[in-house]
Amino acid sequence: MSDIVLEAHDLKRHYEIRRSMFAGRASLKALDGISFTLKQGQTLAVVGESGCGKSTLARLVTMIEEPTAGHLTIAGTPINGPDAVKSQRRTVQMVFQDPYSSLNPRQKIGAILEEPLKINTAMTSDQRRAAAHAMMDRVGLRPEYYERYPHMFSGGQRQRIAIARALMLNPAIVVLDEPVSALDVSIQAQVLNLLADLQDEFNLAYLFISHDLSVVRHVADQIMVMYLGVPVEKGGRDDIFDSPRHPYTRALLSATPKADPFAAREHIRLTGELPSPIDPPGGCPFHPRCPLADQRCGETFPQTETVAPGHQVACHRWRD
Repeated sequence: MSDIVLEAHDLKRHYEIRRSMFAGRASLKALDGISFTLKQGQTLAVVGESGCGKSTLARLVTMIEEPTAGHLTIAGTPINGPDAVKSQRRTVQMVFQDPYSSLNPRQKIGAILEEPLKINTAMTSDQRRAAAHAMMDRVGLRPEYYERYPHMFSGGQRQRIAIARALMLNPAIVVLDEPVSALDVSIQAQVLNLLADLQDEFNLAYLFISHDLSVVRHVADQIMVMYLGVPVEKGGRDDIFDSPRHPYTRALLSATPKADPFAAREHIRLTGELPSPIDPPGGCPFHPRCPLADQRCGETFPQTETVAPGHQVACHRWRD
């Protein structure tokens, strides 16, 4: 049996929008061709600037939205209609960025954790309560928290509650959308360690969405770098951090703080703003900001090339 639990092929998500009262409609290309696989027990990190399509990808993988084009396969089931979505809804769960807004302030913690079981299973009230207490213990929450409301907890504790809720249905895949960006640095490490322990215990596959490469380096097995709705580089963690081939990846890494003040580092300054996905540039989408761009970059979209086993890049000038 294959250990691939998630497979995406050429996923696209376009939104039809109106530019203004007097202008016609336009297509916003939030995702414009994403392909990847995710294996059981591994973490795929998706990185890039705000607006590159990371959160849109999360909504497609969690089946909140349907792709405009392309194919998504979850646990061997092609997601091609309401029946497939319903059958795989329990397989994929999500932990949101903001622990303050992702929990219902009117529900006690016990009710929040039991709700997925109440909707999706035939468990009795006593069984649901026992399962909620067991999961609370697993994520480091004390039993008396069961009867408390979300506002009575810190940000780190609320994120533990959100993680516990995501695991109540024993999913195979957990989408983590910036799960620690709203937390203090000291709390981030605790939550990341908890996620690593849970992944080992339950053999979970993580789709980890982040803009913080210093966090990604500690959690990822594979990394996909996105720019303006398309992947520009994919590879293993060490390949991306030690041998980045795309100019955009190198620019992101150059902006990441390093703990060693004496370590050699590359300084790359990007000029200009991220182009609008409503009117993306022709050719390579990164060429208006790329220090290596030539005429070909502005005319032809680069094909994805394999530069090493498991390491791919979409760039005309990656050899330079």
